[in-house]
Amino acid sequence: MKHLKKTAFMAVVFALIGFSVNAQKGTSFGFKGGLNYSANGDYFESIGENAKNPDRNIGYHIGVFGKIGNRLYFRPELVYTATKSDYDNNDFNVKKLDAPLLVGIKVLGPVSVFGGPSLQYILDTEFDGIDIDNVEDDFSVGLNFGIGINFNKIGIDLRYERGFSDNEATFINDNIGSGAASRIDTRPDQLILSLSIAL
Repeated sequence: MKHLKKTAFMAVVFALIGFSVNAQKGTSFGFKGGLNYSANGDYFESIGENAKNPDRNIGYHIGVFGKIGNRLYFRPELVYTATKSDYDNNDFNVKKLDAPLLVGIKVLGPVSVFGGPSLQYILDTEFDGIDIDNVEDDFSVGLNFGIGINFNKIGIDLRYERGFSDNEATFINDNIGSGAASRIDTRPDQLILSLSIAL
């Protein structure tokens, strides 16, 4: 089932990007990458324990984008993202594929604002050296919105991303010695700074 979801996710994303490249004059395609300043949700060490809030950390992303339109535009992206959150010196690492489907509008010269849903597929999660397979839902949806500046083929944008629905990872943390199930809210909460280059 997970393999089927991943295949469907990839097919939709590549179809959207292919459409954006071939749809009409004024479209563009290119590469993007940058830094994420992020944290996931609360960590519960066991039932009845108080939630631990994460410290934010710097991650990275790299991917491709397509763009249709000029003043008003549609911009689908496919991005590999790696993030890390700290919980009392224990690291929670997430690797995922993101597919933002953004609509933007130029508001002043090279400056534009944009927003839209982001489809997310979790590839791998790890907490303090423990691989976590039991994520409630590998596929989820979030929201992106932000501001960008474009100079010819070079673009810089800053955006905020937040996951919509609850999505927890559960695991047995033998490091605390109780054998109880621990839980982490895997929803992203992050600022994303990107540099993009159109071909």
